Amino acid sequence: MTALLIVLGIIVFLIIFLISLYNGLVKLRNNRENAFADIDVQLKQRYDLIPQLVETVKGYAKHERETLARVIELRNQAVAATTMDEKIVVENQLSGLLSGLKVTLEAYPDLKANQNFLQLQEEMSDIENKLAAVRRYFNAATKELNNAVQTFPSNIIAGMFNFSKAAMFDLGTERTTLEKAPTVNFN
Repeated sequence: MTALLIVLGIIVFLIIFLISLYNGLVKLRNNRENAFADIDVQLKQRYDLIPQLVETVKGYAKHERETLARVIELRNQAVAATTMDEKIVVENQLSGLLSGLKVTLEAYPDLKANQNFLQLQEEMSDIENKLAAVRRYFNAATKELNNAVQTFPSNIIAGMFNFSKAAMFDLGTERTTLEKAPTVNFN
C-alpha cells in the first residue's frame, strides 16, 4: 500500500511538473508576443509621424525626393507586413534609411531652424528611443523563450508541443554601418 502511494505520488508530481513546464513555455511565448505588440504601438506612432516629417522636409529638400519616396514606400511595406519576420526585415531597412535621412537633413540649416521640423525631429527621436527600448524588451522575452525551448527538461515539452526557437529583432545588415565610428565634420 505504501509503495502504491509513493508511485502515485511520483506520478502526480511528474504530471504537475510537466504541466508547469508547459504553462511556463506558454507564458514565455505570450510574453514575447506582448513585447512585439509593444513594438507595434511604437511603430504605429512612427508611421503616423513619418508623413508629417516628410511633408515638412519636402518644402526644404526638393532634390531629396528619391530618399523621401523610399521612406514612404518602406513605411507602407511595414504597415502592410503581416508576420513578425516581415516586420523585422522592413523595420531594419526603414531604420537605416531614417538614420541616413537625419544625416542628410543636417546639411540644411534653414530646415534645422524650422520650428515644425524641430518638433517633429524631437518626437521622432523620442519614438526611436522608445522603439529601441521595446526592441530590447522583445529580445529579452525572445531570449527567455529560446532558453526554455532549448534547455532540459523544458525542451522535451517544447518539442512535444511544437514550441520552437524564435527570431530576435536584430540589426541585420545595418550592424556593419553602426559598428563604424561616426564621422564628425564641422565644415
